[in-house]
Amino acid sequence: MKAAKIALIGGDGIGPEVVREGKLLLELLREERNLPIELWELDLGAERYLRDGTTFPPEVRVAIQRECAAVLLGALGDPRVPGMEHARDIIFGMRQGYDLFANVRPCRALSDRLVPLKGRAARDVDFVVFRENTEGIYVGMGGQFKRGTPDEVAINEDVNTRKGVERIIRAAFEYARAHGHDTVHMADKSNAMRHAHELWLRVFDQVSREYAPGIKGKHVYVDALCLYLIQDPSQFRVIVTNNLFGDIVTDLGAALQGGLGMAASANVHGSERGRVAMFEPVHGSAPDIAGKGVANPFACLLTVGLLLAHLGYPEEERIIEAAVARAIDGQQCTRDVGGALGTQAAAAWVREEIRRTFRALRLGHGRERLAPRCAPLSDSERCWSPRRWRPPRPRRPRKNRSPSPSPPR
Repeated sequence: MKAAKIALIGGDGIGPEVVREGKLLLELLREERNLPIELWELDLGAERYLRDGTTFPPEVRVAIQRECAAVLLGALGDPRVPGMEHARDIIFGMRQGYDLFANVRPCRALSDRLVPLKGRAARDVDFVVFRENTEGIYVGMGGQFKRGTPDEVAINEDVNTRKGVERIIRAAFEYARAHGHDTVHMADKSNAMRHAHELWLRVFDQVSREYAPGIKGKHVYVDALCLYLIQDPSQFRVIVTNNLFGDIVTDLGAALQGGLGMAASANVHGSERGRVAMFEPVHGSAPDIAGKGVANPFACLLTVGLLLAHLGYPEEERIIEAAVARAIDGQQCTRDVGGALGTQAAAAWVREEIRRTFRALRLGHGRERLAPRCAPLSDSERCWSPRRWRPPRPRRPRKNRSPSPSPPR
């Protein structure tokens, strides 16, 4: 079997620290499970940009697209590059350049103690957000007039196409159908953004009819959605929304599951097999704690799980999630999620726990080491495909905050 090539981009701030732990985990899994994967480390980020002006070279972009199955990206953003030129070229070069239109962010709490809501438990926080990833306000259309004067005008345009809106909505419904969910919520602001979001509302209504009566489509204004998520997150399983709102709602979701330090994401094209996909922990570069060894590596480890499930290894994902959950329960974690370990020690504990699980599985008595909520997947759920598109199963907990500067996530 041909090895799946995975590009590793550490990026800036704490990015290289957490991606290093992700690489060690991938190497462990390759050794223990004989996974046919090849790792390709790339020198991209602020350091490279400051050294020679390189952002995202065309030859690298093409090589990733042609040769790689996936990219693991750390975080981008460095105060020495206030214009974020390198970050925008890399992030948008992959999201838009590879047409990775679905940004999939599972919001799943792994421990009761990480849920900040009174009277709520981990079982109440288990939903996934489908964020449109290539359009909206982030396309960068607009400009400034009379900049720096009292009469300055600044305009950003919100771009929504029928194709873009329909395919992300359809991806959310396909995910719901593959995972047995009976409701998809769509969040917009059509009462205020009459033209752009009327398109979302109309397309959502039309697509919903195709999946009825098995799956209900429910519309909710985004401000109300934020309120309802705090009141009772258990009523949500699948949420679909636009680029800007998805960025905001998923940070709220991360808070419910324990913080940005354990929030993973996938950036995929949902209708063609064989396309490269990009995976990144949701937290930012957090330059204020870079190099101190205190960053939470679990978001990156869980992102590795998403990546492996995408490549067709869902059991490896379940094993990673279960090990991280045990680390949280045993407080073998960083301070932001209630432990006292540093970055390397927390990641090393998870890797050793995974080794123990593999040894138990080889001896035929390791199934109990999988998290109770990580039920085995059916054959139809084992990979993303054109007809049964699925981001891997949701997961997560708490916080690597990314202070300014931070590029669009």
